[in-house]
Amino acid sequence: MSSALEAVQRQLIMALNAHLPLTAEISGIFDGAPPRAAFPYIALATGASLDWSHKSGIGRELSLALSIHDDGAAAARLHRLMALVEEALEPGLIDPEGWQLVTFDYRRSRIIRSATSAWNGLIEYRARVLRD
Repeated sequence: MSSALEAVQRQLIMALNAHLPLTAEISGIFDGAPPRAAFPYIALATGASLDWSHKSGIGRELSLALSIHDDGAAAARLHRLMALVEEALEPGLIDPEGWQLVTFDYRRSRIIRSATSAWNGLIEYRARVLRD
């Protein structure tokens, strides 16, 4: 059985890849920052897992972060990509193998850029799961 984080991340990637308006705009979705990907792309940031167990079962509360990278001159395309990610995940996720998804919630988003790097958008979600 895979870890809860791994199982939920797999479902997250499947949901994003199934959203054609998003996949038409990006070069790919990667597990971490790729060494030489074409802009724009999405990278999964390291997630966190907390205990969410109860008296008779094992549960996890997961923090999931998606980082969207774009080298545009302005943030307009990045805003559009972030909206497409939210649109793709709005219906939620299906239960990952070995786990029951109890909640899947949008938490926050932000855009950051330094003078020497590309635009970066961060979108965070929270998932709570119970082991089947």
